[in-house]
Amino acid sequence: MDFKLTEEQLAVKEAARDFAQNILKPGVIERDSKMIYPTEQVKMMGELGFLGMMVSPQYGGGGMDTISYVLAMEEISKVDNSCSVIMSVNNSLVAWGIETFGTEEQKAKYLPLIASGETIGSFCLSEPEAGSDATSQRTTAIDKGDYYLLNGTKNWITNGGSSKIHLVIAQTNVELGHRGINALIVESDWEGVAIGAKEDKLGIRSSDTHTILYNDVKVPKENRIGEEGFGFKFAMKVLNGGRIGIASQALGIASGAYELSVAYANERKAFGKPISQHQAIAFKIAQMATEIEAARMMVYRAAWLKDQHMDYGTAAAMCKYYASEVAMKHTVEAVQIHGGYGFVKEYHVERLMRDAKITQIYEGTSEIQQLVISRDILKNGNLYVPVMSNDMENV
Repeated sequence: MDFKLTEEQLAVKEAARDFAQNILKPGVIERDSKMIYPTEQVKMMGELGFLGMMVSPQYGGGGMDTISYVLAMEEISKVDNSCSVIMSVNNSLVAWGIETFGTEEQKAKYLPLIASGETIGSFCLSEPEAGSDATSQRTTAIDKGDYYLLNGTKNWITNGGSSKIHLVIAQTNVELGHRGINALIVESDWEGVAIGAKEDKLGIRSSDTHTILYNDVKVPKENRIGEEGFGFKFAMKVLNGGRIGIASQALGIASGAYELSVAYANERKAFGKPISQHQAIAFKIAQMATEIEAARMMVYRAAWLKDQHMDYGTAAAMCKYYASEVAMKHTVEAVQIHGGYGFVKEYHVERLMRDAKITQIYEGTSEIQQLVISRDILKNGNLYVPVMSNDMENV
């Protein structure tokens, strides 16, 4: 395999790093502490093209590959994971889902708004009693002829307060189980849509996570994505790509903590020399570097498979599982390396540690990733012979 990045990919990486370090880093501690939504920063992300990176230029997007998206996600996640999760949901779940499975009318209407950042999207799957078990949807979309009547509650919705476009997964035919679920595009200003209070979270505190309530919302039939009953399959396919985005976020969190730790270890002195020269710290840094690089290769491989239109579902599960575990492990180590300074906000690593935890939970917990991986192993055997695939097939 060729591990060399193209000039365009390197330019994307540099632009994302510059934006993260010079625009996002100032004020990130205050936004996190006070749960301030990054309105201006998100607007700039849209202007710079970070909110529609993989969307076709035909619809106002950057038309970039998944590797470029991963590189940008990693750099932004080193600094501000509230911004990177907004970016991930908008790119991986909403924009990609509509462009891959939507009608031409849906693409033309919604993608230019999403790609530019003029409109932010949200992905509404989780419910109070349907998290990992996504088949247990209680939100209903009853067929009323030329529209669906939508009722139910979605929770833990990233971009819930700021999004104008919701991709809602809802049950239309209970007797058909998961084959009776539909995916609907819902606009937030429609009658019957209500936004609940913002969640007070452990990490990613300035992103807006809300409960959303739908009360007799009339959704036109033309806003259904795919054929009748395609909703559950749509959600699973979209989440495969979303896992690459969250794996990139986890990779960025771990990398950011690592960079801060190396810099601190070279500056901080104890017993007459920098603590980086003490074996106890040097070995921690060596382990961090090795495991982060392993996670990086897994994330890049999953992204490459997606770009090659090859099966990437298991690779996405593997990189999401491993990168999130690495992020949690090594942000804890980063706090330890910083000692007492790591326990205060000024040095950033305590925030990265708090942010890391959610990567083990959302878009499929670590346990769900292991379930996906083990099922593929037991069903197909060799994971490392991916075959050509079409996103519309085998779903």
